[in-house]
Amino acid sequence: MSTPTKPAKMALVVHADMGVLSAFQISLVSCGYVVILARDLPTALLATTQHFFDLAIISSLLAEGGDGWPLAGVLHLVFPQAFVGVLTPETSVLTLQSAINNGVTQLFDAASQPSDVVSAVLRDHSEVKQKRSVH
Repeated sequence: MSTPTKPAKMALVVHADMGVLSAFQISLVSCGYVVILARDLPTALLATTQHFFDLAIISSLLAEGGDGWPLAGVLHLVFPQAFVGVLTPETSVLTLQSAINNGVTQLFDAASQPSDVVSAVLRDHSEVKQKRSVH
């Protein structure tokens, strides 16, 4: 008789640059995540119909400037317990407003190293989970 296994932790990474996607995948897999990669909005939306995500890291700039924001909003609605991080090239008032309006958990500088972003995401995601379990 086999023992039930815990479902794998799932992560979605959406970015137009294949090198960045690869770096995120390496970092997340080394932390025990199954990683789904998407380079555009349609592929990311398709992935949301096929998987349950614990965390998502999205570039705010995919095919067109700012099209990562609506995707972040959709992910926040579909997976309300998931950590949704957005990579953005700047943090203006409009960027902060977009983050708030779309339920983004945290913003990251687009120039940050993927391993640094993953470390911050995992640290912050575990803190949020602990706070939720206390209540």
